[in-house]
Parts: sequence; C-alpha cells; structure tokens
Amino acid sequence: MNKGIEVRPESGGKEQMSRFKLMLSMVLALFALELSAGENSPVTLENVEAPPEISPDEPLRSKFSAPLAARYLDTAALHWQKQRKCGTCHTNFAYLVARPALKSVSPPSQEVRKFFESMVEKRWEDPGPRWDAEVVVAASLLAANDRLTTGKLNPVTRKAFRRMWKLQRKDGGWDWLECGWPPMESDAHYGVTLAALGVGMAPGDYASSEEAKAGVEGIRRYLAKNSPPSLHHQAMLLWASANLEGLMKKKDQEALLTALFKLQRPDGGWAMASLLAGWDGHKRKDNKKQELEKSDGYGTGFVTYILRQGGVPATDARLRKAVSWLKTNQRQSGRWFTRSPTRDSKHFISNAGTAFAVMAIEACLP
Repeated sequence: MNKGIEVRPESGGKEQMSRFKLMLSMVLALFALELSAGENSPVTLENVEAPPEISPDEPLRSKFSAPLAARYLDTAALHWQKQRKCGTCHTNFAYLVARPALKSVSPPSQEVRKFFESMVEKRWEDPGPRWDAEVVVAASLLAANDRLTTGKLNPVTRKAFRRMWKLQRKDGGWDWLECGWPPMESDAHYGVTLAALGVGMAPGDYASSEEAKAGVEGIRRYLAKNSPPSLHHQAMLLWASANLEGLMKKKDQEALLTALFKLQRPDGGWAMASLLAGWDGHKRKDNKKQELEKSDGYGTGFVTYILRQGGVPATDARLRKAVSWLKTNQRQSGRWFTRSPTRDSKHFISNAGTAFAVMAIEACLP
C-alpha cells in the first residue's frame, strides 16, 4: 500500500512531513472503512471506530456507493455519540432526518434514536437540558424521524414537545445558541424555523392539536415579524412551509426557487457559502475568504432537496445535473466534503452535507 510514496523530510520540512502523516492516517482509516463496509455486521457503539479526518484532500470515489454513505453516517453519528456524549446539529441530530433515506440499503442504527430518547426521559429530568436550543432540536428531529420511520408520534417525542412549548418566549421564539457558527448555531430564526418544520412533520396532525395550538400561533407570529436573514434560511422556511401551511406566500416561494437556481454552478452543484452571502453571519472567524465559487456537499445536497420540497420535479434537467454532481463527488469514505464556513479546522459541516446529499438523491429517484 502506498508503494509509490517517497518521503524526504529534509527537503519538504515539517510541513511536508505533517501533510504526509495526515494523508497516511486518512488512507489507513479509509482502508478500514472500505473493509468494514463489506461486512454484514452493522456499526454499533461497541465496535465503532473513528471516521477518517475530514479533509478537502480526500480522494473521490470512482462510483457512487449508497451502502458506504449509509455506513459513514452510522460511523460519524455513533462515534460522536460515544466520544462526546452529546447531540449536535451537524452530525447525530442530522442523522435522525437523513438516515431513513437509506433504510432500503441497511437499517438505521437504533442506538442513535435511543440516545436522544434517553436525553428526554432521563437527562432532562436531572440535571436538565444544557440549552433551550437542545430541546427545540431534539423535539423537532425526533418528530421528523417518527414521520420517516413508524409514521406515528412517539410518546417520548410528545414529551419533548411539551418541554419545548414551556420554553417558548412571548415573541414566539426560543433562546438560541448564537455562537457565530452558521448556518445552525448563529441566530434565533433558524431555531424557530426548525421548530416549525418539526411540528409540521409530526405525525397524527400534531400541529393542529390543542396541545400545539398556542405554540404554533407563536411560531407564525415570530416568522411574520422576522424575515430570514439569509437565502439559506429562506430555503429552510420553504422546507417548513411544505409541512406547515401558511408560513410562506406562493410568490415568495417562487422568487426563492428562482434565486436558488441562479446560484447553481456550471458543474451542477452549489456552494454552501453562497447561500449565506450578504449576512453578518457570513464572516469567517479565521479571516479567510469564503468559498463562493466551488460546489460542495452541503450546498448541493441542501438546495437540491429544498427544490424538491418546493415542487420542482425530479425530471428537471437542472436537478438531474445536481444529482450527477452528487454521485460523482462522493469521497472515498462515503461522505461529501464541505468547507467549514467558520474556520479551516474540523469541517464537521461535511457530516450535515452528507446527510442532505443522501436525502437529495433519494428525493430525486424516479
């Protein structure tokens, strides 16, 4: 393996050696992941190993692999859960809404779902949620997962919603994590839109129930008074409106679809950072320039999926081109790369990008 690589640290210095070590560790991790992908045994908390480091240098696959995408999502979510013992929007929470898209390939891990159910049933009781945002995300994505799996509202999901409504402010919003980490942990609008999406996706017409009535009215009131701060959040609002009527006027939906198509790149993809342009949250913490001219997994997967939610047919030539980009830009690990819009560090947004990529491909099936 790596027979043709010759290392000469005296000529390349520490930087060359560091780069070589990174590539070597990535190759070994990818090799292990390829081997495990061929096994019948599922990824579990007991056997999960660290996924390869997320890097723009990871090679592309020669052919799209749905099984490897499923295996990567399992690995990323379970490893995060095992090592960090917390939920995060870009990895294991994203898993709840994305992994059902690959259920025909292999069954999703129930250990991820059980982790969040335990959070609601046990940790929230004592010592309690870490942040109000955690409650909103958990309730919303458990509801989405209910819709995409059993089709029935789980009692634990209902319990999470009840706590969510208790935390709702008078203006209809929630206290949010505004850490300058777009697009998720940067402004309160995202949280309200996510709550709207979750309530709208909750099975059994939960949004129309007496229990949800006042909360839904608060959500509508907040969204009517607060415009989305970015094109990304307009797209989130369209997704929510596809599940909860009356959040977005038809003319605004049509204008958004036009704006999204204008950002499609010649190769068929979208750049995530272009969806954030013109907004304060668009600024990077490392003072580097955003990547506006290069398609990535999150931008392409997210926009393609949203366009389908907005009624664009899967047969549309522009969507077929987008799906072609996704299928030819999967990395060896099974994921899709997206550069962090905050700083060049871990690029964890690639996990959310992988989630949207598989959702987009599934949504465009004939």
